[in-house]
Amino acid sequence: MDTGTHFVMGIALGGLATLDPAVAEGSVTATAVMVGTILGSQAPDIDTFLKLRNNAVYIRNHRGLTHSLPAVLLWPLLISGTIYALVPESNLFHLWIWTFLAVFLHVFVDIFNAYGTQALRPISSKWVALGIINTFDPFIFGIHIAGLILWGLGSPPGYTFLSMYGILVIYYLARFREQRIIKKAVKMQIPEARKIIMSSTMRYHRWKVAVITEKHFYVARANNGAVTILDQFERVPLPVSEVLDVAKYDKNLAAFLSFSPVYRWEIESNDTTHEVRFIDLRYRSNGFYPFVAVVHLDRDLNITNSYTGWIFSEAKLRKKLNILPG
Repeated sequence: MDTGTHFVMGIALGGLATLDPAVAEGSVTATAVMVGTILGSQAPDIDTFLKLRNNAVYIRNHRGLTHSLPAVLLWPLLISGTIYALVPESNLFHLWIWTFLAVFLHVFVDIFNAYGTQALRPISSKWVALGIINTFDPFIFGIHIAGLILWGLGSPPGYTFLSMYGILVIYYLARFREQRIIKKAVKMQIPEARKIIMSSTMRYHRWKVAVITEKHFYVARANNGAVTILDQFERVPLPVSEVLDVAKYDKNLAAFLSFSPVYRWEIESNDTTHEVRFIDLRYRSNGFYPFVAVVHLDRDLNITNSYTGWIFSEAKLRKKLNILPG
C-alpha cells in the first residue's frame, strides 16, 4: 500500500487498541501504543530510501528484507523497546503486542498488491503478489478517513475501527471473487493460458491482465467482467548471444529480471552500438509499456549505459540514458 494508507492504518490500529483493557485504563500506555502502531505501520517501508541510490538497488530490495519473516519479529522489538526506554511507565507487553500487529498488518496488506513482497524470506525469495488491491485503493483509504472522522466526532474508537475492519474483510473477499470471475473469463477466451497475472487499478471493476501461454504473451484489460485483448506477442526464447550474455551482468537488467515475471525482449544492433531492451507486460498504460530495462553496449561489448524503471516516453528514456537527440 502507499505511505498515506499505511499511516491511517497505524492510527486506526491505535484506536482499535482501546478495546484492550491495559490500553484503555492507562493513558500513558495508550499514548505509547499509538506511537508504536504509527511507527510500526511505517517501519517496513524504510527501504524506500534505497531509491536515493538508484532504481536497480531499489527494485532488488524494496519490500524484501524489511518485509521478511525476521523483520516482522525484529521491528516490534526495536520500536517497542525504544518507546519503553523513553516511557518506562507504559505496559511493555501490550505495547509490543500492538506494535507487532501494526508491522504484521503492513506486510500482510502489501502481499495483496501486484508489486507484492518477499514476505517468506528467508524460507523463500519468491515474490508473493496476489494482485487484488491497487497500491492506492480509494475505498480502503476512504473508510479509514471516515473512521477517523467518526472518532473525532465522539464515536468510540475501538468499536468504530472493529466495525471498519469487518467491512474490509468483506471487501477483500469481494475482490478475490471478482478476480476469480475474470480469470474464468480469460480462460474462456484463451483456453491455452498457462498463467494469468492480474493487477487491480484504482477503478473498482477495471483490471490489467497479462497471460502466458506456451507460444504467446497476451495483454488484456478487464472492465465490469468483460475481457478485451489489447496486444499479443510471440514468445521467443532468449537467443544464444554474446551481447545478451554481457548485458545480463548489468545491475539494472539483473534487477529487472529478478522482479518481472512476464516480459518480452528486443536486441537492436548497428555498426557502433547494441541495445538490449526488456519490457514488462503487466503495466500497459495508454498503449505504452512503461516499466523497462535497457542496456547499451559498444561494438567491443563494453556496457556504456543502462537504466531500469518507469518511463512513459522514448524522449525521457533517452534522457535517462544520456543519449543526445538524434
